[in-house]
Amino acid sequence: MHCKQIALSLLIVLSFVELSTAEESSKTIFEKRILPIFQSSNPSSCTECHLANLDLKNYILPTSEKTFLSLRDQGLVDVEVPEKSRILKFITMKDPNSKKTNMILEKVRTEEFKAFSDWIKFCCKDETLKKMPKLDKQEIAKPEKPNDIIKHARKDRVLESFEQNIWAMRFRCMNCHTEGHPDSMKLQKEHGDRVTWFKSTPEQTMEYIIAKTKLIDLDNPEKSLLLLKPLNEIKHGGGKKFLQGDLGYQAFRNWIEDYARIKKDSYKTASDLPKENNSLSKFSTQIWFKLTNTHPQWGDKLLQITIYAWDEKTKTFEKEPIANSDRLVWGKGKLWQHNLTVMAVKGSEREVSWKKNGPVLPSGKYKVIVQVDTKNVLEKKWDAVLDNQTIMGSAIFETRWPVGYNQMTALDAIKITR
Repeated sequence: MHCKQIALSLLIVLSFVELSTAEESSKTIFEKRILPIFQSSNPSSCTECHLANLDLKNYILPTSEKTFLSLRDQGLVDVEVPEKSRILKFITMKDPNSKKTNMILEKVRTEEFKAFSDWIKFCCKDETLKKMPKLDKQEIAKPEKPNDIIKHARKDRVLESFEQNIWAMRFRCMNCHTEGHPDSMKLQKEHGDRVTWFKSTPEQTMEYIIAKTKLIDLDNPEKSLLLLKPLNEIKHGGGKKFLQGDLGYQAFRNWIEDYARIKKDSYKTASDLPKENNSLSKFSTQIWFKLTNTHPQWGDKLLQITIYAWDEKTKTFEKEPIANSDRLVWGKGKLWQHNLTVMAVKGSEREVSWKKNGPVLPSGKYKVIVQVDTKNVLEKKWDAVLDNQTIMGSAIFETRWPVGYNQMTALDAIKITR
């Protein structure tokens, strides 16, 4: 009996020693390796993926105990399987679109992960700590911004928006700004690399515009050179490429305005975020469409076309448009023409194919709806949408959709009927 009592006492003592060691270890790791992150003025690895002032230090409190409880209460720590904690997953996340490794951030990330991983494992050995009551809401350490704003300001989301707004409209700028294109080489010799701001990929282009040019005015987005140049409000060698409120202008300005608000930390609540149409993916093409013999009433007005493809299975035209474009009608020549931006429903076979192989419109039957801004609505309000009153009519036609300016599909505007 005496031996059993000694053994039990020894077991209790060892348990307290182990608990004390765990407490001391977690506290030591926190003070030596976690707290310096909290106190540092240097950005954490979070900045690789986030633009909305998100930092790992947003999740750290002055003490080891409070920080652990705060992370636990937010579901960022897995007390049963510490190595699967969400906070560790967040630390290891990288910008999926980045082709280059930032060695400084990579070193920071490695140190952050090792510190948090070791600290969380020791904390999770403390059964008393794991079972402590939840903190009050005001004690929780987290970013001031709502999750919706944090997600909205992720670099991959900003890049996706760039692809849908700037990259999808790149052929409106023709080839003068495209790196490596013959049309840009002379201009590049005269004006330098700043002319060729369209690079090989959307990611390279966005990074170049942001880091290497002065095309964006964060304080006055509407005065950005990326808008004023194609409007020809500031002398532009390529002439006028945008009209106030046309599809190109709206796309460019929407992205610029959004990026400026993110960088200026202007979004405060989820309701402040822009309302986006996320159902269609847009692709720029060199497929051209022309209307001849345009009505005199349309002369020198902005004309917008929306094209729908025929669905042979249902024997009807598709509900979602497959292409659109807009441009000023040449009144004297009774002519309208422009390249198409094509669209595919997100997640569809068409979108998957176009992303892999490039957009191609199949030969067949199509319907075009023509709208004309006769009252200059878009000139007065750049982000307006043309309503049904601007519809001049529609027409059904067939085409092979050849690619190139000299092979554009033409339609006599006389066939446009209500």
